[in-house]
Amino acid sequence: MMPTSMSPRPLLLLSTALITALLAACSTPGTRVVLLPQADGKPSAVVVRAKDGEEVLSKPYQRATAAVGASGAPVVDQADAAKVQAENKPLFDMRPPPPQRYTVFFEVGGTTLTPASQQIMTEALAAALARSGGDIVVTGHTDTKGSGESNDQLSRRRAQEVVQLFVERQFPANRVEAVGRGERDLAVPTADEVDEPRNRRVTIEVR
Repeated sequence: MMPTSMSPRPLLLLSTALITALLAACSTPGTRVVLLPQADGKPSAVVVRAKDGEEVLSKPYQRATAAVGASGAPVVDQADAAKVQAENKPLFDMRPPPPQRYTVFFEVGGTTLTPASQQIMTEALAAALARSGGDIVVTGHTDTKGSGESNDQLSRRRAQEVVQLFVERQFPANRVEAVGRGERDLAVPTADEVDEPRNRRVTIEVR
């Protein structure tokens, strides 16, 4: 619970992967930091540093409080998630929606999308256009047929092909990025030289 006497302290809501927060004496009674969960559910952490010590917040809604003039490290406790959200509703309302992810697949050895993937492209484009200032990250992948070098090139071509399809459908070119991963991140682990349709893919992240 957050004591009433401490309510004037500024509240910092952090959800980045790793930040160092510097807390120094100021005219207010102190500073409080609350770690928010990542939108994608991945672990995150923040180092909260006061004059004479520091603490690491690594669980969602952990809270660190540093009072002006107090010695030692910040005091850490677990905040109530519902209360934090209710008391800071305008801040939560300003957060962007979580990323949306799509996967499209390719015919063997080339950059031709499978028929079912054409519809997925349409859905991903609609999701991106619905976001104010939304952007897209396109990551190409291959199966293990062929050499690592050729698959790196093929994965980039697949990603670039999807980028071009987005641009042709009027999505701004400066808001879409292409990356090739070759056969490094297999959706279905296989031995070398295995033709696996589920690995011939492009992942699309709309954020």
